[in-house]
Amino acid sequence: MAQNLANLSRFLQPTQAVLSSTIDWNQHSLIPTIVQDYHTKEVLMLAFSNEESLNLSFQTLYAHYFSRSKQRIWKKGEQSGHTQEIIDIRLDCDNDSLLFIVKQEGVACHTGSSSCFFKNFLQPDSQRSNPKSIDTTAIYGVIDSLYHTILKKKSQSQETSYTASLFAKGENTICKKIIEEAGELTFALKDKNQDDIIYECADLVYHVLVGLGSMDISPDRIRQELYRRLGISGIVEKNSRQK
Repeated sequence: MAQNLANLSRFLQPTQAVLSSTIDWNQHSLIPTIVQDYHTKEVLMLAFSNEESLNLSFQTLYAHYFSRSKQRIWKKGEQSGHTQEIIDIRLDCDNDSLLFIVKQEGVACHTGSSSCFFKNFLQPDSQRSNPKSIDTTAIYGVIDSLYHTILKKKSQSQETSYTASLFAKGENTICKKIIEEAGELTFALKDKNQDDIIYECADLVYHVLVGLGSMDISPDRIRQELYRRLGISGIVEKNSRQK
């Protein structure tokens, strides 16, 4: 299987070079990429490709994109296993948009819907499609699932959602809550009460995620920064930021 993929990748290299050179990457560093299901013809999602992610998609024949929130290249399904095997790649007439035709493994949307485009606005409510019920926590981990939930709360009524009320009140309220929860955690640590420490830490993490959500910063960006610091002295790292 690996040998066949390597052979196919070598066969496609000239095509890959032609496509990559056709796109003006200096003018369009990120290319909108529409993703369509090979079997059903359903539009699954919209993502963005840069030159490196497009080359990776060609080389592996699995969809890779550039995440604007994570600020890195990611393979579709790298956490969930819901990968996209590429059947065809097409470029539009203006050379600034891509179409990936894929065999979707599992579902395309993190909500559990087969497609990210499940919100219909010209059909009666009874005909509107809804995402399937899946355990996104098992797929993405509790931090990422909570962050996705927080983002969805942005558009909800602040009368029924505490998270929505924080977003509505703005950054001052969000920042005050983070400071307040950090203070409560420090008191719990001082009291050496493990149950309180865990409870207050969970409160702090939630409010920090609200703060990140208000700035559209994915928790993955924090993981990347922590990974960058591995093996670096804290003193050295701090001094590097003061220059």
